[in-house]
This record gives sequence, C-alpha cells and structure tokens, in this order.
Amino acid sequence: MATFTYFPDIAPGHPRATITAFERDYAARRRQARLWWAIGTAIFLTLFMWTSWLGDFFKVTQVTLPDGSRDWRWIIPAGLPRLGEYVEKMIPVLRWETLGADLAEWFWRWKTWAALLLETVLIAFMATVFGVVGGLLLSFPASRNLAPNRAILWITRRYLEIARTVPELVFALIFVFCFSVGPLAGVLAIGLHTAGALGKLYSEANENIDMRPLDGVKAAGGTWFDQIRYGVVPQVLPNVISYTLLRFEINVRASSIIGYVGAGGLGQEFRTAMSLQEYTDLSALFVIILVTVTVIDYGSERLRHRIIGLGERA
Repeated sequence: MATFTYFPDIAPGHPRATITAFERDYAARRRQARLWWAIGTAIFLTLFMWTSWLGDFFKVTQVTLPDGSRDWRWIIPAGLPRLGEYVEKMIPVLRWETLGADLAEWFWRWKTWAALLLETVLIAFMATVFGVVGGLLLSFPASRNLAPNRAILWITRRYLEIARTVPELVFALIFVFCFSVGPLAGVLAIGLHTAGALGKLYSEANENIDMRPLDGVKAAGGTWFDQIRYGVVPQVLPNVISYTLLRFEINVRASSIIGYVGAGGLGQEFRTAMSLQEYTDLSALFVIILVTVTVIDYGSERLRHRIIGLGERA
C-alpha cells in the first residue's frame, strides 16, 4: 500500500506542497469511498437475507422418504427432485425407428394448436399496434423537456404508470367480464399494458434528444406539434423501432398466457393440459411458443437492422 508523507516546512505555494495536499485529499476520498462501499454492501446483504427469508428459501418442510417414513428437510433440496420428476414427465418418448409416428403422437393436436397460435400472434400484433399508437402519442406530453405544462406532464405520467403497473392478466379478467371471452379481451388487455410500458420508454428517449432542432423549428414559427414532428420524431425513430419490435416479441409470450383466463390464444390449451396433467402436451406447447418467439426475434432483428441501415454497413 502506498504511503504519503507530509512536509510541514514546505511553503504553501511550493509544487511539493500541492502534490502532498492532493495525495492527502485523495486518501481521504478513498477512505470515504470504502466506507460507503461497506455500508452499501451491508445494506444489500441485509435486504438479500431478509428477502430470502420472506421467500421461504430457509423453510424446512416434511418430506416422504423412500422407505415411507416422514422427516424434516430443507425445502430447496427437497423440492428439486420433484422438479426433475415434472420435467421427466414432459419429455416425450421418441425412437428413431418410429420417429414420425412419435412426433405425430406428440403434436397430435397440431391443427388446433396452429389455429390458436395464429390467433395468439394476431392478438400480439393488434395489441402492439394499439400500444405503439397510445404510447407514442402520450410519450411527448410525458417528457419533461417537451410537456406543454406541469399539469399535463403529471397527469400523463400517472396514467402511464397505472397502465403498466396493472398486470395483463388483471386487465384480461376485467375485459373478459366486460366483453365476454375471446380475443378482444386479450387485445385490449395487452394493448393497454403495452401503451404504458412503451410510453415510459419513448419518453425517456425523448428526454435525451438534442433540443437545438426544436429551437430552430420554433424560431421559424412552428407550433408545438411541428416541433414534435420535425425536431423530435427523426431523432427518436431508431429507438422507437427497436422498442416496438422488442415489445412485439414480449406480447407474443403474453398473449399465449392470458388465454388462461379466457382471453384467446394458446393459453386455454395450457390450462387444459395442466388441469388434465397432459405433460407431453405441455412440452409440445412450450416448443411451439419457443420456435415462434425465436423466429419473431430473428425477423425483428433483421428488420431493425435493415431500417436503421446497420445491415448495409456490415
């Protein structure tokens, strides 16, 4: 460890005195940084242990041993074998000699699942469109550097917070109650939540723009809407495209779940398979969703790169 020496007989204006003062201040700041690091680490570990305790990570429960007796065990090592057993039940029997027949048996409801998958993707698409329109329009008055006044800023931000705070499943339950079961409830539920989430992301992008183009439009006599159209949108368009494509991928997954409460899509099949303990059907549905999301992710990445010109530069 480096040591610092102080020379009291050196004049204040001497270069050595300046260096010594710098080293003394640096050492003091290092001690302060170490102190705050230690305090932050202690707070983090306290919160981590407290959360672990609340989450039953240290819970002890009774388990049945192989000989039929009961004993107390820590819940995590006691539950991991159950997880392995569940995953094992989901794995279908596939043999090379009868691979075609085994795959046909695994995806025995493929026609129904294909129709529901198309419905799931369309729900996600329509919900994303509604969410993009609502989130983009509300992102401008929700930005601190663009809001016409503080009242509109406060109201818009509170609305976006409510829209993205309430889970899609809760919105789906409400809309199923209002409009009965079907895709409409799913579109409205995901679209409302998407508007809140994208509105937040868009507004943050708006707050990082260069304000000089807006000043130029304003100096030329442009209105607030002209400033948004010609000064803001061209700057944030790449971020808008990126966030939109990411949200569409998220909405595909969400639309496959909200059907669990009757809002259309593959969710009803998940519910049926879990209720009837059709484990191989569950794995087939998981594979379908995984492939769909992978294809959408790849296509979204290629589209985003093509729009922003990254593919041409590469």
